[in-house]
Amino acid sequence: MSEIVMHGTTIVAVRREGKTAMAGDGQVTLGNTVIKADARKVRRIAGGKVLAGFAGSTADAFTLLEKFEGKMAQFPNDLRRAAVELAKDWRTDKILRKLEAMMLVADASGLYLLSGNGDVIEPGEACVAIGSGGPYAYAAARAFLDGSTYTASEIARKSVEIAGDICIYTNRNITLEAIE
Repeated sequence: MSEIVMHGTTIVAVRREGKTAMAGDGQVTLGNTVIKADARKVRRIAGGKVLAGFAGSTADAFTLLEKFEGKMAQFPNDLRRAAVELAKDWRTDKILRKLEAMMLVADASGLYLLSGNGDVIEPGEACVAIGSGGPYAYAAARAFLDGSTYTASEIARKSVEIAGDICIYTNRNITLEAIE
């Protein structure tokens, strides 16, 4: 499978001082046209204990979110196991493996990036980002973590704002969720 390049969103997750925040922009594009400015790409699942954010094809992302919710129901309170089980299904299932999306999932103790290549990546840093604006948000989050006293929520929001100033597929209509 070739590398998936996501256009059309920015999702960033940040951990600091026992809190995890996830933020995403609200822009949905079709080709070079903005068709929606207030989409919610970051959601609370598993009774509000887990954050999930997605980038990529909308239908594919919602399919994966639904599948992940099923894995969380199957493995409650075990984010890592649910993430690994989804990645295995995503990689091996004939239909799922064609889905073009990426996900970030987080709870009070874990943070993971999931891809259709079978990746379940726990970042080495206290932040991770996906989507077309992901590299900009990731760089901003790392700088804020290293050089500021901002909270996880402030860093997540400011990082997506910076990405929105640079990436034409990202706007400043931000959804932010946080958990402890």
